[in-house]
Amino acid sequence: MRDDLLHMTIGSWFLLIGGLLLFMALVAGRLRHLPLSTGIVYLGVGVVLGPTVAGQFHFNPVARAGLLELLAEVAVLISLFAAGLKLAAPLGHPVWYTPFRLATLSMIATVFLVAIAAMLLLDIPFGAAVLLGAVLAPTDPVLAHDIQVSGPADVDHVRFALTAEAGINDGVAFPMVMLGLGLMGLHELGDGLHRWLLVDVLWACGAGVAVGAVLGSATAWLTQRMARYGMQSELTEDFLGLGLIAFSYGGALLLDSYGFLAVFAAGYMLRQTESRLGSLIDPPGRMLARDPIETGKQEPAYMSAVSLTLVEQFERLAEVALLVLVGGMLFANSWQVEYVLLALVLFFVVRPLGVLLGLAGKWRPGVASATISWFGVRGIGTLYYMSFAVNHGMDEEIATRLFSAALIVVTLSVVLHGVTVAPLMRLYRRYRGEPV
Repeated sequence: MRDDLLHMTIGSWFLLIGGLLLFMALVAGRLRHLPLSTGIVYLGVGVVLGPTVAGQFHFNPVARAGLLELLAEVAVLISLFAAGLKLAAPLGHPVWYTPFRLATLSMIATVFLVAIAAMLLLDIPFGAAVLLGAVLAPTDPVLAHDIQVSGPADVDHVRFALTAEAGINDGVAFPMVMLGLGLMGLHELGDGLHRWLLVDVLWACGAGVAVGAVLGSATAWLTQRMARYGMQSELTEDFLGLGLIAFSYGGALLLDSYGFLAVFAAGYMLRQTESRLGSLIDPPGRMLARDPIETGKQEPAYMSAVSLTLVEQFERLAEVALLVLVGGMLFANSWQVEYVLLALVLFFVVRPLGVLLGLAGKWRPGVASATISWFGVRGIGTLYYMSFAVNHGMDEEIATRLFSAALIVVTLSVVLHGVTVAPLMRLYRRYRGEPV
């Protein structure tokens, strides 16, 4: 069997993706009432066509790590930008307390808890275990759209926390990945980790956020001025979001900072700045409600809304393509006991414990905490970081083992979280008194 995407013809791939999109367009409404997510459908198609069943294609993630890194990178960038656009609360609002701690303290705790479990279950060195912990720690913005806020008008604190956490920790995970690579001798950490702390943590995170915040704010200001003078066009609207994603990501990379954080910050500041300046389609003087999280009132931010609509369509396309590929990475013998155990430990032990440690002093038992603890979805971000690590010169044997473990975690997350998202979110909405 050839390890080649072209084993299936280009026409076959178009037929497959087009058929999946048409099928989901026709039945998506019914799926919302079933314990079955769209991700499970796409993954299932990949498994059936891949080496597990029909053997029509096989995608080797280690041999093709460069291609996989690029595909996953694009998907994560689009999803991070969309996540930023959805968040209405200004910085400093108390609703940010939970996601900030989840994306930092909880994620760091998760890295080392997973590392301990990986050393025990997989019998791998400490550096490789830390790297695997860093790869598996961030929650995923691509596959988690069913538990995220639907837009700025969605003021639920739990959905806000899960959306913001996925947006922040996909960038914050980078220093931990670099730490793991450094411990494996594949990246310079400096004496006493000084280079890692100064460059990989402080500079790369800070500069990435700054680049995205400045460009997002500047874009909102510029489009507001153009609209005021009648210079707005449909072309501007259609390409605004995609252009800002590329511009902020490229700017961050040129400064050796983290582009994921830049893109998330750009999306967030685009909406925040546009809202503060006043809607582009409302009469002058109408501004954002002072506290949209408490009042539930948000004046429309027109350019942000158009950008969100467009990038969400690309996000869905990326989900289809990548989950079909994931199915094509799996063999029947991929399901080794130690990999499955690691995934179950992550979902049922590490994630709840990480949430508890991250929210120490503020954590309260209840439906909200249980929902946050369970829905730590792992997905495309994990594939990106694993591919990124492989492309830094990892030994092929250890790369194969780590990728195999990460792949089983992602697959089980798609299945377990996908099966439970509809019924559990319905229960949560009933608890909140929202329409089901």
